[in-house]
Amino acid sequence: MADTQLTNVSYNEKTAAIEYQLIQPDRLDRPLLVFLHEGLGSVAMWKDWPTNLCRLLDCRGLVFSRHGYGKSTPRPPQEQWLPDFMHIQAQQFLPAFFTALGIDTRADQPILIGHSDGASIALLYAAAFPDCIRAAAVLAPHLFVEEATVRNIELARTAYLKSDLPEKLQRYHDDADSAFWGWNNVWLSSAFRQWSIEDDVALIRCPILAMQGREDEYGSLAQIEHIAQLAADVRLYVIDDCRHSPHRDKPQETTDAIVAFVRGLS
Repeated sequence: MADTQLTNVSYNEKTAAIEYQLIQPDRLDRPLLVFLHEGLGSVAMWKDWPTNLCRLLDCRGLVFSRHGYGKSTPRPPQEQWLPDFMHIQAQQFLPAFFTALGIDTRADQPILIGHSDGASIALLYAAAFPDCIRAAAVLAPHLFVEEATVRNIELARTAYLKSDLPEKLQRYHDDADSAFWGWNNVWLSSAFRQWSIEDDVALIRCPILAMQGREDEYGSLAQIEHIAQLAADVRLYVIDDCRHSPHRDKPQETTDAIVAFVRGLS
């Protein structure tokens, strides 16, 4: 994986150094794919999948670690995320990040590719900025909270406290506690149980490819089915024998579906 860079981004009354990686940046005549990671993800956790996808599509790519993840500025230990944390990422952080990198999203509309929490952030961005996005491919998105989601996040908490999970996450984050507890605490908070982005998704106008593994342990197929019911231009893709991470569990099938989707955009 290529070396990453840092840029300072000011948003929501704070400033953070954000880790990012550019893929094929010289292909200025080609679309820009922006990758938004999962709730415990980072640039490093994507591994080579974004680079391989961009090369297949001959596209530019932008991969980054959100504030609190990877080599980006860690979350202060006392800072507790609130249920609107994904709205803040989509509506405040992403526009500020694009501006910091000199990306004019009206003239150079990106295609967002998000996984899990990153997929939800991609949907929220599409809803808030319809003129600043070309399309989105969302892998295992969350639209609302299900009991299975809460149950498996509780299991993740137990694993973090009682297993070598912290050491494993430290491979992908400078501060594993920052990444884990920011995500885990907000998802398990009582205030988050009523969280939903369905009203936002109903506002989306751009094409959406919504993908989910049939055996996704963090949510039922109702998550992507609701996208199809709410938004105007949605393609659903269910992957058999696949859990919560299609790009890791079924990389070839996931890649092929996204390649076909992007090539089919007019």
